[in-house]
Amino acid sequence: MSRVGLKPIEIPSDVTIDIKGDVVTIKGPKGELSRSFSPDIKVNIEENVLTVARPSDHKEHRALHGTTRSLIANMVEGVTKGFEKGLEIIGVGYRASKSGQKLILNVGYSHPVEMVPEEGIEIEVPSNTKVVVKGIDKERVGAVAANIRSVRTPEPYKGKGIRYEGEYVRRKEGKTGK
Repeated sequence: MSRVGLKPIEIPSDVTIDIKGDVVTIKGPKGELSRSFSPDIKVNIEENVLTVARPSDHKEHRALHGTTRSLIANMVEGVTKGFEKGLEIIGVGYRASKSGQKLILNVGYSHPVEMVPEEGIEIEVPSNTKVVVKGIDKERVGAVAANIRSVRTPEPYKGKGIRYEGEYVRRKEGKTGK
């Protein structure tokens, strides 16, 4: 039994959910998200509570049950609260700045790296060593944060690079001489 899939999702009063076939559209104060799911999985709404049901105990249905419920719960949370992912820049001379919508990263290359966020994603630079990615779609926020991190991933010897907030980088010992 999927424990995650059986949990009901409480729908806040300012959120509307529209189900047409296998497409679920959720509208809230922060925006609108739409996603299509497997036609085998049934999504039901009764008195501000959304439940997800599967037709059988086949392996595919069991896998889709919990996944569908989690994706819908993330959509509801995204249109009400939104998501954000923090990044830290560590290294001498490494810094970030913002010019209009562009994020400009100076992270040890001969040129600054410019990144333009996709629509629906907002990038903030509270200090020159912190970057915050915000949006209503959890998947896209994580993907943009991963792209920013991939510009200069943290290296294990000095720990320099771009890392997620709270990420631990395992340090290696350098060369030893005889």
